[in-house]
Amino acid sequence: MSPMCMYSSHDGFATDFHLVHTGQYALRGVGLIMMEAAAVAPEGRITPNCLGIWKDEHVEKLEQITRFAHTNHASIGIQLAHAGRKASTNAPWLIKVHGANADEEHGGWPNDLIGPSPVPFSDRSWMPAEMTIEQITSIQREFALAAGRARRANFDVLELHGAHGYLIHSFLSPISNRRTDAYGGSFDNRIRFLVETVRSVRTQWPINRPLFVRLSMTDWVEPSGDIPTGGWTEEESIELAKVLAQEQVDLIDCSTSGSSPLQKIPLGLGYQVPFAHAVKRNVPQMLSAAVGLITTAKQANSIIESKHADLVFIARALLREPNFVLDAARQLDAFAQYPHQYERGRSKPKHSFI
Repeated sequence: MSPMCMYSSHDGFATDFHLVHTGQYALRGVGLIMMEAAAVAPEGRITPNCLGIWKDEHVEKLEQITRFAHTNHASIGIQLAHAGRKASTNAPWLIKVHGANADEEHGGWPNDLIGPSPVPFSDRSWMPAEMTIEQITSIQREFALAAGRARRANFDVLELHGAHGYLIHSFLSPISNRRTDAYGGSFDNRIRFLVETVRSVRTQWPINRPLFVRLSMTDWVEPSGDIPTGGWTEEESIELAKVLAQEQVDLIDCSTSGSSPLQKIPLGLGYQVPFAHAVKRNVPQMLSAAVGLITTAKQANSIIESKHADLVFIARALLREPNFVLDAARQLDAFAQYPHQYERGRSKPKHSFI
């Protein structure tokens, strides 16, 4: 299951909603459940209602969730994130009430947004402050501390959110990164924040536990006189994947977009699968995951069988159909683990034990 924001936390704490929401997939055959983006700092939340992992007190409820998943034979991971210049917005169902941006009256922090450069996402977004070197080092330390908390909460997998225009991605893309120091300009400089963050995280995340990085493989923005490449590109993503393979990253989770409202996304079934395939072709030492408009069991199975990706993340289809995996097993005549309590509901006697 792909990480998906639920906007159901207070002060970053996971709640009973997260236990039930996440736990249902552990009962329904999902092999790897990725919990939503967890902010490594309070100002790194997308909304005031987002999950956090910036303080030790967050660990207890998260550990309850991982314990339930493990009891039901599911693996579980969590995504570490910092929203950067796209922070302090409102949950989707509050936008019509309060607007897209969360001001101080509604729990936001418009004066505390940070990014590589003072470049807002759009003309209607909050203006971020350019990060100092001290702030860069501090946020990298927060990612490492959050990784340690994820380890103590007994997560099996950790993913760094380097996509969708959030902080890590905003360093990668020339759309949002206009720095002239060691963290901006050239490809090597723009990837520096992520590479250093990975190294910092690995000091707290054991080598025997997988580390994923979600990337926006392209910004989907047309070239311009200001930015000849249009933004972050597929070619740069492939080169970054080669670097990350040397930095003990195990898998690239291949998404796209999020850096600019000028993006033109060619939406269609499996439209991001070619990027996962490109990683497999060009970086054989790196695993890749496909995500995005993968909606049926046959489609997901075809991606794996054709070796276009090593792993398929299902997102909104699981929100619509929580039994997606169990139904897929029936459709493909394959075995899926049922909880003992649910075994009587298995529809195919071939795989039934009761």
